[in-house]
Amino acid sequence: MAAGFLGSLTGLGGGIVIIPLLTIALGVDIRYAIGASLVSVIATSSGAAAAYVREGVSNIRIGMFLEVATTLGALGGAVIALHVAPSAIAVVFGLVLLYSALLTFRAQPGDAPPVPPDPLATRLRMNGTFPSAGGVHAYNVRSVPSGFGLMALAGVLSGLLGIGSGALKVIAMDRVMKIPFKVSTTTSNFMIGVTAAASAGVYLARGYIDPALALPIMLGVLAGSLTGSRLLAHVGTRTLRIVFALAIVLLGLEMIYKGFTGRI
Repeated sequence: MAAGFLGSLTGLGGGIVIIPLLTIALGVDIRYAIGASLVSVIATSSGAAAAYVREGVSNIRIGMFLEVATTLGALGGAVIALHVAPSAIAVVFGLVLLYSALLTFRAQPGDAPPVPPDPLATRLRMNGTFPSAGGVHAYNVRSVPSGFGLMALAGVLSGLLGIGSGALKVIAMDRVMKIPFKVSTTTSNFMIGVTAAASAGVYLARGYIDPALALPIMLGVLAGSLTGSRLLAHVGTRTLRIVFALAIVLLGLEMIYKGFTGRI
């Protein structure tokens, strides 16, 4: 439930909590932990995304366009993961989290000022509005090709690490494409379910999804994500950034340590 709550608020998908918890605290093999995490990520996306779409915060056009890149990347990453040592996956997982936290800490407080329209984003009709406590805010989207490339990398990491790659998705949209942070997190929640489903198919075919492990995790994550989606509108952007960054710093350090010491 805690993983789903955090995942729905920050766009991370909950995998960054579930995988360290299963591997470090409960001694589950990291490949089975990734399989269970991918199932829970689908649940998080299903639970939170419906509420965000209904409230008009998620940008569906951006999500569907970028999902092409992440899905293709996720299939490749899932195949790679089956041939890589678990300790190496843990170290890569931790480094990705630490780099994501660094970029988040360096971001400006709140959302950046609106940027000028980008011709490609305008042609694709990606610019939009979102509701907030201060009224409806309009925004423009920038650097569509760069964002598309980062989404392909996010997909590879999703298949490799089983985290839904929400951290990289949020950073790509927030820092590169200049999409407001709340729109980035909610659109990430919309996207991660499709990305995780592509990866989960590979893990299921190889026998790394254990229903007895995945089902209770999925139910808890779903309950937490529904709760988090109701609170998002009342939480400040700066608070979201701090929660996002602190969570992934702690978990990133833990995973790197366990990976180097061979305890995964």
